[in-house]
Amino acid sequence: MVGSLGLTPESLKASGRSSENVSLLILQGKIKRDPEGYETELQLIYKQFLTSVDLFKQQGALSFSSVVGIGSDPSVAKELGDRAMFLAHVTPFYPKQLAAFPAQLTDLLRTSCLAMPSGLRNHVAQALILLMNRKSLVIEDLLALFLDIQTLGDKNLRTLAFSHIVQTIRKMSATDPKHKSLQKIVISMLELEDEAKAKRALATLCALHKKKIWLGDRNERVAIAICEACFHTSPRIMISALRFLLDYENIDDDDDSDAESDDDEETKKISQVVINRQAVYKANNKGTSSSKKKKQAKLQRAVKSIKRKQRSSSENTTSAFSPLNHLNDAQKFAEKLFSRLQTIKGTGERAETRLMMIKVIARTIGLHKLHLLSFYSFLQNYAMPHVKDITQILAAAVQSCHDGVPSNAVEPLFKQIVNQFVHDRSRPEAIAVGLNVVREMCLRIHDLMTEELLQDLALYKKSHEKAISAAARSLIALFREINPSLLVKKDRGRPGATVVKPKQYGEANVFSNVPNVELLQESDHESGSDDDQDDDGDTELLSGDDVEQELIPEDCGSEDEAEEDDSDIDTSIGGDEDEEMNDSDGAETDSENEEMESEDDDGDASDSSGEDSGNEEKAKGTKRKIVDFDANLLSADTSLRALKRFAEAKNEKPSFDESDGILSNEDFRKIKELQAKKEAKIALARKGFKVPDSDQLSKKRVDPAKLEAHIRHKLTKEQRLELVKAGREDRGKYQARAAIKQKKTGGSSNKQKEHRKNMPLAAIRSKAGKSKRTKKMKNSLSGSQFRGRKAWK
Repeated sequence: MVGSLGLTPESLKASGRSSENVSLLILQGKIKRDPEGYETELQLIYKQFLTSVDLFKQQGALSFSSVVGIGSDPSVAKELGDRAMFLAHVTPFYPKQLAAFPAQLTDLLRTSCLAMPSGLRNHVAQALILLMNRKSLVIEDLLALFLDIQTLGDKNLRTLAFSHIVQTIRKMSATDPKHKSLQKIVISMLELEDEAKAKRALATLCALHKKKIWLGDRNERVAIAICEACFHTSPRIMISALRFLLDYENIDDDDDSDAESDDDEETKKISQVVINRQAVYKANNKGTSSSKKKKQAKLQRAVKSIKRKQRSSSENTTSAFSPLNHLNDAQKFAEKLFSRLQTIKGTGERAETRLMMIKVIARTIGLHKLHLLSFYSFLQNYAMPHVKDITQILAAAVQSCHDGVPSNAVEPLFKQIVNQFVHDRSRPEAIAVGLNVVREMCLRIHDLMTEELLQDLALYKKSHEKAISAAARSLIALFREINPSLLVKKDRGRPGATVVKPKQYGEANVFSNVPNVELLQESDHESGSDDDQDDDGDTELLSGDDVEQELIPEDCGSEDEAEEDDSDIDTSIGGDEDEEMNDSDGAETDSENEEMESEDDDGDASDSSGEDSGNEEKAKGTKRKIVDFDANLLSADTSLRALKRFAEAKNEKPSFDESDGILSNEDFRKIKELQAKKEAKIALARKGFKVPDSDQLSKKRVDPAKLEAHIRHKLTKEQRLELVKAGREDRGKYQARAAIKQKKTGGSSNKQKEHRKNMPLAAIRSKAGKSKRTKKMKNSLSGSQFRGRKAWK
């Protein structure tokens, strides 16, 4: 190109346009403004770049390669890096002239990365990233190269290449077909035996999975590859994969005290939406101060439990994104990992590694409800109080229990935990942990507990240690819900409570319809009855049939027909309405009904017991009896209008029974709100706790810290000193009084000045007289007292 224009480097140098006399940054700006005018300079710099590459390769062949790079001629590396960055900036303006430049730069980094100095490697990598951002290169060409250069030991280069890979894939569309090809490259590198390359590939997969980029059913091969990394030949890769799988489970559960840290507005909002208004009114305005405090505490507990349930149902926890959820064959994975655990037991592997493998196996068993019966007998070797990290092992044992495991397979482990931890000669901490583990295992497998053992463990509720008594009481509260017949009579709770039938092995609740759809059906019936209420909501409007029956004389129709009409309308329109009325309104109506029934009973005392229902219907009729005929007509008119509006609303919006059974998003939202209200009522009425579902237990992680609840561990000397210093923060440094007086600046105090003042004459005389009287009294008393004989007389 230069020769065709008649320009040579010598002629350019003679004209003063040589690239040596012009800065590359200045020339770069001029090329961007006028690409065609500086094509000759571009060709010259491109030739200089190729020459620098050849010279660098020759120097690299003559010297040793290292991480630091060659140091024979640093000017060659500097010129090469500068020209590479310059050409990367101007490549979009000369696509034909620099078509081969991206491939040449890629080959240079691939073949000579070990011989390059650290600065030159960073410059070439930045030039490749710039070319990729300018669409001159694609990520498929550089992904494997960037994974390779991360193994060189250059920290800056590793950070640069890793962040670029993650950010580039993050900017891609979720439906981009390139994801599959990129995943194939990274997974193939993970399967290599080279530890350094496999480690960088695993780090890339974990980062993209944790950032929710390669996540979900579309990218399940990534989750499977991470799980399969637990069987890598390199122990470091295996430990990294196990640690990543466990990091998803190390999210703390919501504490009971989290509601206190929330905003007051949120608490008020939830209480207004979910909690009954009458319960809030009673807690703040009715009763004594002590009863108000109890009601308010009960309301706060209900609000906290409702908030926890709403948060767990609405928000997806990080454990839901764990790669263990996407295993195609979870049983094979657990068995393979368990066999590896058994093989490395006697090879001198670290105890931390074995513990991580135990936790991953237990989490897989509980999450997918697998059957690995030999795992429970394996845990018996560790179920002893003196074993290191015993609470984490016991938490793994609890996590591996579910309702699909037969009780006879877990019973040996269960009995060993009871025998090793819960006895009179054991430490209080061990007894508390043992009782908590027993409770959690019985919560998942009900058949483990026997009547004799439960009554023996229930006696620990009288212990003076708070941790032991609390654990025993929680065990009693659990069996009040699942099988109260195993408890003694005084521990079963209220005698009027419903008897719970214990669940048999393999028994499951199968839904034949949409869960909680009956709440929607009840709300449809209640919405119709709302139109028949007064503005105050305390009295019901009379239906049209009722008023017509009252207007018709008794001779024209039978009372039985009228009573049937009344009962039909009451049950169809206002039947469900009475269930949601406030307690105070219900009490008023009940008292009125009792008064009316008592009047009828006085008048008709001779009636038989078979006519009680008829008397009640008559009592209702006398209650609705109207004397004024005009008022009767007005009420009939209004009730007929209400029935018309009700019929029109029913025709416009058919109920769930009349529809085809397909629910909309609005119906599901309404079901969720009704379920929240129902749970609020249950939370206000319940004392104790609700037994969670087996699916909820399998998804929830067992926290080892909760097995040690209420246990006070002995503090070390450093921790005690920290507490002492924390209590002295507001206190100043100790100084003696004398030292404070010596450091005092200024004049004398008022007290010192009082000592130096001349006393008035009257004060001097009174002081002298007082001293005389004191001396005289002392002398008079000394003569009458016997002081003993002196030794020298």
